[in-house]
Amino acid sequence: MTSPHTYEGHDLTVLADLPNYYGWIVEIFRPWVTGRTMEIGTGIGTISRQIFDHAEELILVEPSSHLTALIPDSITKDPKVSIYNEMLETHLPQVADGYCDTIIMVNVLEHIEDDGTALESLYRVLKPGGHLLLFVPALQILFSELDRHHGHFRRYHLSPLEFKLNTHGFKIRDKRYFDFAGVLPWWLINTLGKKTDFDPAMAAIYDKYIVPVTKVFEGWFRPPFGKNILIVAERPVDKSE
Repeated sequence: MTSPHTYEGHDLTVLADLPNYYGWIVEIFRPWVTGRTMEIGTGIGTISRQIFDHAEELILVEPSSHLTALIPDSITKDPKVSIYNEMLETHLPQVADGYCDTIIMVNVLEHIEDDGTALESLYRVLKPGGHLLLFVPALQILFSELDRHHGHFRRYHLSPLEFKLNTHGFKIRDKRYFDFAGVLPWWLINTLGKKTDFDPAMAAIYDKYIVPVTKVFEGWFRPPFGKNILIVAERPVDKSE
C-alpha cells in the first residue's frame, strides 16, 4: 500500500468535488465547531475550507505534504492556521492536555489499527466540554477491496462505536447512520464488484441527484442503517456525568 507521505490523492480529488455530500456533513457538524479546532486527516482541505470561518484557530494534521500543498493559500497562509505533516499517532502525544475545543475527523478513525488508544489520546487533548466530531464508514458487511486498498482496518456499527466512546469517557451528543441510499450501490459496485477506485462521473451524479433527496429524508427520519456513521462526542466537564 502507498505510504501516506507519498499518496498522490487522486481519489481525494475526485471526492472533493461532492459539494452536496460534504456540505451535508459539515452542516451537521458546524454548530459544534468552535474555538481552537483540530482537523485530523485534512487531505486536500475539503472539510477545512468549510469550517475555516467557524474556528478561532485551525490546526490541520495530515501526514502527506503532497496533499496539504493542494490546500488553497487563502487557508494555509492565514495566521490562525497551522499545519502538521504527521500521523495522528505521532502528533497527539506532543499536544498538551485539554488543548482543543473541537477535533474533527472525517474518514480517519478506520485507518487506525488501535482505535481505542487513539480515542484515549483524543479525549486527553480535548478540553472538558470540548467535542470530537467523527464520520466513519459503516457496516462491516460492506467491507470491500476499496476499503483494503485505502488502508481501512474496519467499518463500524453504531452501537459498538457508541459503547467504545463511552468506555473512553465520552458522552454522546448526537449519533446517526448517514447516507442509507449509498448502501446498495456500495455493496454492488465495491463489495461484490471489487472496484478499487471511484468513478468521477458516477460520484457527481450521485451527489447532484441522490444526496439532496436522501438528506431531506434523513432529516425527517433517521434510518436504522447507512453507509456511514456520524457522531458528536463530548468530553464531559465532569467525567462522572
